[in-house]
Amino acid sequence: MRRYLRNLDWILIWTILLLSVTGMVLIASATHGDALVAGHNRFVQRQGIFLLVDVLLAIGIISLDYHSLKRIALPLYGFMVLLLLGVMFFGHASLGAQRWIQIGPVTFQPSEFSKAFMIVCLAAFLDERSEYLEQWRDYLPACLFMLVPFVLVLRQPDLGTALVFAAIAFSMFWVCGFKIRWIAVLAGVFACAAPVLWQFLHEYQRNRIRVFLDPELDPFGAGYHVIQSKIAIGSGMLWGKGWMQGTQSQLDFLPENHTDFIFAVAGEEFGFIGSIIILLLYMILIWRGMTIALNAEDRFGTLLATGITGMYLFHVLVNVGMTIGIMPVTGVPLPFLSYGVSSLTTNMLLAGVLLNINVRHTRLQF
Repeated sequence: MRRYLRNLDWILIWTILLLSVTGMVLIASATHGDALVAGHNRFVQRQGIFLLVDVLLAIGIISLDYHSLKRIALPLYGFMVLLLLGVMFFGHASLGAQRWIQIGPVTFQPSEFSKAFMIVCLAAFLDERSEYLEQWRDYLPACLFMLVPFVLVLRQPDLGTALVFAAIAFSMFWVCGFKIRWIAVLAGVFACAAPVLWQFLHEYQRNRIRVFLDPELDPFGAGYHVIQSKIAIGSGMLWGKGWMQGTQSQLDFLPENHTDFIFAVAGEEFGFIGSIIILLLYMILIWRGMTIALNAEDRFGTLLATGITGMYLFHVLVNVGMTIGIMPVTGVPLPFLSYGVSSLTTNMLLAGVLLNINVRHTRLQF
């Protein structure tokens, strides 16, 4: 047991725990007004309960051999598609989107779990065909493999998760030898197809792109989130206003302050210094993920770790970018910080897979 504990990546473990605790602190502040009215903070209680459960689940995943995931990849793919189809027919609609399934008192978001399923399924798919990935056309079967869940997620609509799928695939393709010139060609094709793709976007998605280019275009509508977020982060200055002292958040000027825009709460209350510390923790998370991917004992482990790390990196870049106005607003939560039990569970389980890959490699080296 001592050797098993010694082989764990304790830097990664402490980083994740620090981010999770920081998330609880920020959620408590962002939902302070709701807690005063209700007499208790249901957001913190729910997030805390699921955090404890997720930690236990992650420990269970570490104890298993990650190679077993490859054997269940195909049934997992079928289960993912069924879940996403279930959203279409039995989903719960909220905020103009149908993304949730409610079973009794529990509401969960299948598209969040589908990120983990996609990483496992795509890693297994690419690992089986790794010897044949020499030309760009060799990656088309993998793209077709992703197409069904990708379309089902877009149908909800959930453009943010669909883009996460693309980021996961790109990171894995890169490891498999996808050439830079192919990326340049794809970028050119996408740029040429942009006017056509524009027609398929929902009106609120078009507005998000418009206000990304000019937030003042609709300051009390589509641009309101970004404007208030930038005000909150800027007003925090160097050291911040203090915990539960942020005016934009506490007075409800900042929408979705406990979910998508929680980084703005951190910027206002903990200032530039606190924000940099949070970003440094994410840098450590990405660094450890990349290290585990490089040192994995086989290609399947490398692909798994790469997909997980790529997902974390994309979430951080897009979420932080949208709060400071350099990215369009999408429903991409900040890993381990944003409120949301589906997101927290997915991120914690994938962290367990990362630790599992590292333990198996370290044990072999021993």
